[in-house]
Amino acid sequence: MSKDLPLNSLGLPKPPAETRVVVAMSGGVDSSVVAAQLAEEGYDVVGVTLQLYDHGAALAKKGACCAGQDIHDARRVAETMGFPHYVLDYENTFREAVIDEFADAYLAGATPVPCIRCNERVKFKDLLETAKDLDADCMATGHYIQRKMGPHGPELHSAADPNRDQSYFLFSTTPEQLSYLRFPLGHLASKAETRALAAKYGLPVADKPDSQDICFVPNGNYASVIEKLRPGAADPGEIVDMEGNVLGQHKGVIHYTIGQRRGLGIGGLGDPLYVVRLDPDTRRVIVGPKEALSTRIIPVREINWLGDEPFTARPEWHLSVKVRSTRPPREAIVRPISATEAEVELLNPEEGVSPGQACVFYETGGTRIYGGGWIWRGR
Repeated sequence: MSKDLPLNSLGLPKPPAETRVVVAMSGGVDSSVVAAQLAEEGYDVVGVTLQLYDHGAALAKKGACCAGQDIHDARRVAETMGFPHYVLDYENTFREAVIDEFADAYLAGATPVPCIRCNERVKFKDLLETAKDLDADCMATGHYIQRKMGPHGPELHSAADPNRDQSYFLFSTTPEQLSYLRFPLGHLASKAETRALAAKYGLPVADKPDSQDICFVPNGNYASVIEKLRPGAADPGEIVDMEGNVLGQHKGVIHYTIGQRRGLGIGGLGDPLYVVRLDPDTRRVIVGPKEALSTRIIPVREINWLGDEPFTARPEWHLSVKVRSTRPPREAIVRPISATEAEVELLNPEEGVSPGQACVFYETGGTRIYGGGWIWRGR
């Protein structure tokens, strides 16, 4: 019977008033606008905010999400628009699923991306299940990404505004999750449109600054958080060149990232040197010339594939890949090893490819995301 009804703006064959939507509300302007817009359209909106951490200094930090002031802001938006709002305590889950791995990855010399793990393991897993428990027909978020219907079902596409696109952080969204999720802001041309909508709805967060850095890292100081979580993590060691010659001392491997040039404290050596590798086992920071950063072959694992046919159906896929969130996609050949592992060959070498970062697959010359995986050191 319901299939004969026209689809509403969320693509469901029900009137908005009979469609329950759980909106994941971080307290920022993006998710607040999503909730307000859906409420104005007549949907049965339920706002849910996750309390993810309580790091003292972080509570008063501008630009953090999911703590203190942000929970208060989300609640005020719900009151303004007249829909129910709940706060769920996910601190233990967040620590186990995101923060602990973040600390361990850094200690292992990787450069992790905890925002991806948070989406994968908390927001699009536990929160999504909570939305289903609340009998919601779908869950909406304020992410800048597009969900489009293709011939084989929903597809993930980049946001209309390339400056706001968050596809790099959402590559691990599974087809099952994608069928339930909605991203109402993905088609907007700019963040200015979002803020204009916030002003239109009279939201108290209309002028709130965007979140910056990692939510649980106050002031962007990764090392201090890791030292707190893993005492002894900042043990000193040697800075060596690629032949193993000692050039200086450092105050802990966790203070360095691959590709770093400044702050090494080993000036006066002629050509500039960059961090090319971190060896936490020997507590060594290995430096070398810029050309030593170039990488063509990248081992990738834990692949989430969003193509229309199985990942292993072809010996190779000609796609474009992003190896950091701030870089444009570059053409590559992706060769499956198994359903979850691959070797990625870049047609043009990239500098500063780091274990712990994501390698996200894109349609070359198009907007579709074909999934991705995690960069590692290989066997």
